[in-house]
Amino acid sequence: MPILCFLAGALRQGAVRAFSATSNMPRATITNRRMMRSSCGLQMTTTTSFDDGKSPFQITTPIYYVNDKPHIGHAYTSTACDVIARYMRLSGREVFFLSGTDEHGQKVELSAEKKGVEPQRFADDVSASFRDLLTTLNISNDKFIRTTDPDHKEAVKHFWKHLVDKGYIYKGTYSGWYSVRDECFYNESELVEGKAPTGAEVEWVAKEESYFFKLSEFEDKLLDLYENNPNFIAPQSRKNEVVSFVKSGLRDLSVSRASFTWGIPVPDDEEQVMYVWIDALANYISALGYPNTDGDYEKYWPASLHVVGKDILRFHAVYWPAFLMAADIPLPKRLFAHGWWTKDGEKISKSLGNVIDPNDLVEKYGVDQTRFFMMTEVNFGSDGDFSDSAMILRINTNLANELGNLCQRTLSMVFKNCGKAVPAEIGEFTPEDEALLQSARSLQERTSTFISEQAIQKYANAMIEMVWDTNKYIDQMEPWALKKTDPERMATVLYVILEVLRYVGILYQPLIPDSANKILDLLVIPEDERDFEHLTEDYMIKKGTAITKPVGVFPRIEVPEPAAV
Repeated sequence: MPILCFLAGALRQGAVRAFSATSNMPRATITNRRMMRSSCGLQMTTTTSFDDGKSPFQITTPIYYVNDKPHIGHAYTSTACDVIARYMRLSGREVFFLSGTDEHGQKVELSAEKKGVEPQRFADDVSASFRDLLTTLNISNDKFIRTTDPDHKEAVKHFWKHLVDKGYIYKGTYSGWYSVRDECFYNESELVEGKAPTGAEVEWVAKEESYFFKLSEFEDKLLDLYENNPNFIAPQSRKNEVVSFVKSGLRDLSVSRASFTWGIPVPDDEEQVMYVWIDALANYISALGYPNTDGDYEKYWPASLHVVGKDILRFHAVYWPAFLMAADIPLPKRLFAHGWWTKDGEKISKSLGNVIDPNDLVEKYGVDQTRFFMMTEVNFGSDGDFSDSAMILRINTNLANELGNLCQRTLSMVFKNCGKAVPAEIGEFTPEDEALLQSARSLQERTSTFISEQAIQKYANAMIEMVWDTNKYIDQMEPWALKKTDPERMATVLYVILEVLRYVGILYQPLIPDSANKILDLLVIPEDERDFEHLTEDYMIKKGTAITKPVGVFPRIEVPEPAAV
């Protein structure tokens, strides 16, 4: 056991070094609400019906389609996954966070043609814009995969051959409705006023030779999966949609096309290219080294969590598990589908000219401010509306006025009245002190529950409420008045707030990593004491530690006065 503890400790320390939030790199049904600890004391996350709270954790964004530049939806998914990945790492878990780009298909071929460039050149340029966005948003993904990567293409060919060998792929002809934008086939009954359910245009494909996957054989198996694993799909409303779709009947799925060439050729039939979704979905295993089943594949598969937009849930909740069942590959543990963004109450579209570029938001408001708004404004799983006024209000209220002001006035008082150091001498804690400290000490358990459920807004709200309670405490205790009447009590009150800010700074790292670490820097918390293992009384902020003159962490966004009429 001592050897195992040493190894686990080394792994944790290595993870902290590699994924420290100071770096630019970068519950569902609760079956056990107790916080997990390994035999070595390593703190883990809340146990759920789909996650044991301690195993290696793979989390994935969908791979983003390269037909156009990134928008707020891509930033939203990536940031949500990043918050969860960072939280898991800080909890001591080994994490593999995957993102990337989906670069094949008719839509890409047509987009490249409009630009007058080859598809590969077009894919290279757009893929780079997605990679750059992840860097801009401080996303800590461990790997960025491209479906044009040679290793991925070889893995997909192996996957295809395996499905053929198992007898689940056959050749036939296809006639039906197809949406180029969605890269999806639709039944006649699914069309709404002659368009796809997403609003995309559809075209009739007449008697095209194609390979088919025997999806119809998996109707009962999929329904059994959803019934026996009630938390496989979340939120519940999305699961209901999937169950309804499967119950309506499944037809065999066309998995190749002969009408365009930009894709992975079908093995032994170069006139056909693979249907983009069988290519794209396989990225989740090819990134781990599939078809090799050791190394990262053995450690991280099945994936702990696939996060997708609600528009592509069908592919992940129906086609993907069916493909994996056919190939005798374990299924991912959970799928979570989030909603869409509107702007000022209107649907976002190019024709309306209201597409939101996340790079513009970062330039205007800041990285952590943009991350904070997206994760706090909307219940993760629901649709949300963006407006500049809402973003400014949230930044100014929760970050500048509440958290920023709390840090600034507390540290300024400490610097001015306690010898430029954490108070060296304090009195006994009062019941009010203990209540606030206990709330901070229980904050990780509460937030772990929310993160394990992908309830990111609830996690953020728990952090906001902790700061609000601390502001209420300082207003009630009035340390500025105690300076003259009871200096020891003043020092005690300030020490309590500093200790609460230590918890807040550490637990805010997944959401606002740079800003949280600026707060921890002001508190002079060592970089190797910023993971969740140090959220105990054993690591209380050290009395007498010298501090520097505090600087503001969150500048207030000034709203220009309306022009006089």
